[in-house]
Amino acid sequence: MNRGTRPPGRRSPTLPAPDLATPNIAGPKLGVPDLATPELVTPATAAPAAARPLRFGWPVAVLRTSRPRQWPKNLLVFAAPVAGATRGRADGMAYALVAFGVFTLASCAVYFVNDVVDAERDRSHPRKRTRPVASGQLGAGHALGVAAACVLLAVAGGLAIGSAGLTATVTAYLALSFLYSFALKHIPVLELALVASGFVLRALGGAAAAQVPPSGWFVLVCSLGALLVAISKRYTELAGLGTTAAGHRPCLRRYTPGGLRLAQRFVSVAMIAAYLSWALLNGSPWAVDCHLVTAIPLAAALFRFDWLTGRATLTRVEDLITRDGPMLGCEFVWLLLFIAGMRG
Repeated sequence: MNRGTRPPGRRSPTLPAPDLATPNIAGPKLGVPDLATPELVTPATAAPAAARPLRFGWPVAVLRTSRPRQWPKNLLVFAAPVAGATRGRADGMAYALVAFGVFTLASCAVYFVNDVVDAERDRSHPRKRTRPVASGQLGAGHALGVAAACVLLAVAGGLAIGSAGLTATVTAYLALSFLYSFALKHIPVLELALVASGFVLRALGGAAAAQVPPSGWFVLVCSLGALLVAISKRYTELAGLGTTAAGHRPCLRRYTPGGLRLAQRFVSVAMIAAYLSWALLNGSPWAVDCHLVTAIPLAAALFRFDWLTGRATLTRVEDLITRDGPMLGCEFVWLLLFIAGMRG
């Protein structure tokens, strides 16, 4: 019998036909792709969020990009008029209200430009990818057009009330903010100073509008508080995003969580020391006593802020200041005691 012949009456074994309708649950083997099993999508490989249609379209996209939740930052323009109510023009609060509008417009312009510059990087961020510019709900050209309009209105507001100081501070704010957005945000330490300068310029703009000459202690306390917020922002980003943090903000590769926490606590202590120095050197004996007491809720607020930022979450630092119950309680007690000291 030849080796290649089959004995009569004997069949070759029949292999079962593959079931093309049933997916291979165990996954592909031997390099053969399993077309019925969907590929696992991870956050690192996920495509940018698709643009979801907005109920009111373009106006809602513009409003979201202007960040209304960030507008309370501009309340800093009232710091000097409130602290030096007896030293400025009689209607200083009204002029401070104009300054609030001016800096709100200016900050909106910065947000629009910043979102256009960072659109590509924002698309890979877990939270920022839903921003209107990054998600395609607002075109880059439209965003830049709205930014230009806000810049013109902000500068016009300062000129309209005849305040050269307000016009100068808002112009400086816009120039530094745009430099930050286009290049300087990637330089460690310097970018912290630029973020902090935005808060200080708001306070100085309000002082200029109300014609209240700011004291050196006032500027120092504002500067330290602003620097504290900037450092806390970077810590929460670095601790919350982990190893992907530098991909979203390149300058974070130059920082360490421990170093930022140490800097945060050092600035907090320096801020309390500067505040106590201001309280001791300003006002009548009654005012000095009241201002010294206000250091207690201030210190409590800083301790609370330190604890909140130490949780390493992606919660906005501004929300920790304006939405946390105990923080709001400390701020309210501080305000009451501060007003009592002013009337003494």
